[in-house]
Parts: sequence; C-alpha cells; structure tokens
Amino acid sequence: MSKPLKVALLGCGVVGSQVIRLIHEQGADLAARIGAPLELAGVAVRRLGRKRDVEVDPALLTTDAESLVTRDDIDIVIEVIGGIEPARTLITAALSRGKSVVTANKALLGEDGATLHEAARTGHGDLYFEASVAGAIPLLRPLRESLVGDHVNRVLGIVNGTTNYILDKMDSTGASFTDALEEAQTLGYAEADPTADVEGFDAAAKAAILAGHAFHSRVTAEQVHREGITEITATDVASAKEMGYVIKLLAICARSDDGRSIGVRVHPAMIPRTHPLAGVREAYNAVFVEAESAGELMFYGKGAGGAPTASAVLGDLVAVARNRLAGTRGPDESTYASLKVHPIGETVTRCHVALDVADKPGVLATVAELFAKHDVSIQTVRQEGHGDDAQLVIVTHRATDADLTATMEGLRELDVVRAVASVMRVEGDE
Repeated sequence: MSKPLKVALLGCGVVGSQVIRLIHEQGADLAARIGAPLELAGVAVRRLGRKRDVEVDPALLTTDAESLVTRDDIDIVIEVIGGIEPARTLITAALSRGKSVVTANKALLGEDGATLHEAARTGHGDLYFEASVAGAIPLLRPLRESLVGDHVNRVLGIVNGTTNYILDKMDSTGASFTDALEEAQTLGYAEADPTADVEGFDAAAKAAILAGHAFHSRVTAEQVHREGITEITATDVASAKEMGYVIKLLAICARSDDGRSIGVRVHPAMIPRTHPLAGVREAYNAVFVEAESAGELMFYGKGAGGAPTASAVLGDLVAVARNRLAGTRGPDESTYASLKVHPIGETVTRCHVALDVADKPGVLATVAELFAKHDVSIQTVRQEGHGDDAQLVIVTHRATDADLTATMEGLRELDVVRAVASVMRVEGDE
C-alpha cells in the first residue's frame, strides 16, 4: 500500500465533524478502496476552544487556514466552511499548487465556479463538488460522467429541503407560512435567518450548477430567475389542493424548443398530486433528469444534514485520492456548447390565476377577451359566487411567460376585476 495521503479539512461544523467521524470510523475500508491510507493532517477552525460534535486531536486544530492549505505535504483539501470568502481564496490557493479539492460550497460554485475550474486546470489538480447539490444524492457525477454520452433536455426538481418541509407542512396541516417556518426552525431544518432558503437563493445556486453540467454551458446564479415562497399563503395551498395540485419550490433547467438557449429558473409552482415530485415530503430532495436516450431518471434522497452531506464528501474524497495515486485528473468543466441563458419572458409555461371579480353578467367574457388579446388560451375556468362578489380560478394552456405576465397586468386594470388574488405557474402535467 502507498504512503498516506494527507488531508486538510477547512471547517469543523455540522458537516466537517461528520467528515472527521467517517474518516476515523471507516479508515481501514477507505484505505483498501483507495490503495493508500488517509491521514487527517490539519483542521482549520475559527475558534480553537469551541466545543465540537466530534473528538479532534488539539494538535491538528489551527486558525491559520491559508498556511494549512499551502503546506507542501498536504495532498487533498476538503472545504466545508461555505460562503464566498475566504473559501474562494483558500480553494484557489490549494488548486494552484496542484492539490486536489473537495468542496460542498454551492454558493461559491454558483457565483464564481469559473475561477475554481481555471485554478484546477492551471494547477493540474482535481475539483470535485458532489455535496454542493442535493446532499447525499448522487446527481452531479451522473450528469458529469454517466450521462455525458447522452443529450439532456430538462432537469426538474426539489433541491432545497427547508422550503419543501415548509410547503409540505402547509399542505398537510393547513398551517400558515409563518407557523410552518417556525416549526422548521425549531427542528433545525431552517436557519435563524432563513433568507437564503425561503427566498430561493440556495436553490438558484444549485440550479446554476445543475444547468452547467446538463447543458455543457457556463451558468451563474445571477442568471437564474429566482422567486421564493414567502408570498405563498394557506389559501393558495388550499386552492391547489382542491384542484388536485400541490405547491413545490422547483428548480427547472430546460433547453428551448429550438435548442439554441436554455432557461434556468427557481420558483414555486403547482404540480399534479399524481406527479412523483408531489410525494416528496418533509425535507427530502428529488430531481428528474430527462435525456433523449436514457429517458426519465429520478434521483431521490436526503438533500441536507451533516451525515448525508459528509457521505457525498467522502465519495469525492475517495475519487480524488484514487486519481492522485494514478497520476490522473477527473473530468474538467465542460462548457463547449456555450448556450445562452434566455430571459424568463421567453420561457414557455402554464399559469394558475385566481381573480376576485364582480358577480354580474359579462365578466367572464371580458376576462376571456383579455386572455385572447395576449394569445393566452384558457384550459379550465371555475367560478364561485359569494353575494355581489365571485372568484374566477383559471388555468391556462402553455404560453410564454412574457404573454402571461402581460395578461396579469391587463387583468389588474379591468374594472370588473377587483383583485388578482393569486398567480402561480403550473408544471408537470402537459
């Protein structure tokens, strides 16, 4: 067996502590699978005296992360501190010196993955990041390797466990958004500041990474159309339920019909309760991949948490260690297609809209005329009367998002429409 490969770990929080535990508990098996033992040579932390979830030799702890990653004897760096800086500086410093890097940092990869890939190329090091999207679910490597000979047309899924937990509780118990969020925070599924999750930033970063892999094009989180779930009400969820739908926060990456561009978006959407994604409960993740030859594939599992994410980190650790022993590198970033990301207005989708209207003759005809004016076809309409008021619930056929948006703006200007109570895209059944 070869001499030990020395590993530097950046971060010893929820994920980092589980990485240490797995390296210690499975050391013999990992050595046998790799062909060389792994030696934890240093752990960079913010505070030395902090109590940790795993026992760590105090001699390994340091607050000088830069010195650790640039040490000549370090072979592999694992980054689980998150955020943009100092993670970017530390990762590029390691890669530029020819070290292999394993990271779970979706925010950095979504914002500036190009810099990391360039550092890996120039330094001839490996960059692996399976844990950055959907936790323990093997998803990026199938896209990067298993499906590289196929033509992927669409990636659709739930990639944020916090929002899925909140929406699932709203659907199953009738809870308000605020109450469901508080429960998620109590159980540890949501942070004290849940903005990154509930406003869709976390999912947008993951969508950018997925789209880049699926379509061989560079995509950043800034290019992803993003909407969160903070405006979803218990009434919206109940209305969807009555119609046989459930509301989920979806990441959708798809080629345009002509194949010349891609749409990358994150937003809440109604999907039929018969759709497999409708059954994804609690804080779980699930992603559909649609490819020309392979057909529809579904990946499902725990999308977050210390142990699940550490499992993905360890998988990458074994891969880069094997490559290092063999003197090879894993697959580089593939951006040959260079497809542009088209604006949300060019996306073709469907829409569910609830209107509060005056309950009098001619209202439906006036509303239908406006839809026709903007080339939006109505699939179904339901009307409920309440004295002088009524509610129209309309589901459209497929139309461009720009035409649907223009229609909603026109509805707000109609005298017969008292309020546009709810607007939501519909996915998964056409």
